[in-house]
Amino acid sequence: MRLGVIGLGFMGSTHLRAAQSVPGLEIAAVCSRDSRKLAGDFREVRGNHGETGGCIDLTGAAKYREIAALLADDSIEAVDICLPTGMHEGIAVEALRAGKHVLVEKPMALDGASADRMVAEAERCGRVLMAAQVIRFWPEYAALRETLRSGHLGAFRGAVFRRRCAAPSWGTWEGGGAFDLLIHDFDFALHLFGRPQAVSASGYADDEARIDLLHATLFYAGGAAVLITGGWLNRGDYPFSMEFTATFDRDTVEFSTASGAGVLDGPPGQAYAAELAHFVACCGGQPNELCPPRESADAIRLLRFALDARRLEGEKIACTI
Repeated sequence: MRLGVIGLGFMGSTHLRAAQSVPGLEIAAVCSRDSRKLAGDFREVRGNHGETGGCIDLTGAAKYREIAALLADDSIEAVDICLPTGMHEGIAVEALRAGKHVLVEKPMALDGASADRMVAEAERCGRVLMAAQVIRFWPEYAALRETLRSGHLGAFRGAVFRRRCAAPSWGTWEGGGAFDLLIHDFDFALHLFGRPQAVSASGYADDEARIDLLHATLFYAGGAAVLITGGWLNRGDYPFSMEFTATFDRDTVEFSTASGAGVLDGPPGQAYAAELAHFVACCGGQPNELCPPRESADAIRLLRFALDARRLEGEKIACTI
């Protein structure tokens, strides 16, 4: 499949590198207004982890400075949109109407209505739309999913998901720390456990100080609760980390990039490559049961609901997403 990557920031470069190991996927085009990035030089691009994008061989890929020109290229079968979130809906709709399948970076949008319009357009055009919720493909998180589904550890009793770092110093991010980081965990909780019955939340947000903390509890039938906590802790170089602890009747399993803890053996393969490979398979006709776009839209609603609940400072409220 011939793929065009639109937007060559850190996630664009991450997807380009991962695509090199995906069978049947060709990087046929890239789009940016930055000449250095079009040449494959990402050494000045930084991500949440502090690493740079390095250099990537883009020989053979068509180079476009305008999105419309790439979308007009009939040889491009699908696009990977790695642009700021506020641009996702408009570019995705244009790409779908141009006959392209669409992979769009997380979050798919900043509100549920925008995400719904993207999903409706994909259905109308008969094309695949998928949000790049890569945690669904992360080995340790995928192993947690299989542990839950297998039932071999007994009933699920509760979990904590945590993700945090400093606010990015390399640019701005629409939606703050919650949409930068915790959308992953809200999406994964929705994926594993479905919609909660109720939500409570607390935290603190200060745009000028670049602090955005959210501590949300999702309450489920049977008494199980899921705590999602973290966000942007401050300015500076506070390191990125992500982790979970999940308790079952017969054992507790956990994973942490901060401590190196992990008692689950994840499936092989890199998460971004697995994500892209799944997208390619769906474009080829495989049902998208692992990462359907309507679930991505619901995850946005759930996070928005938790942010609304934060203003109530811990009051437990029925979930109405």
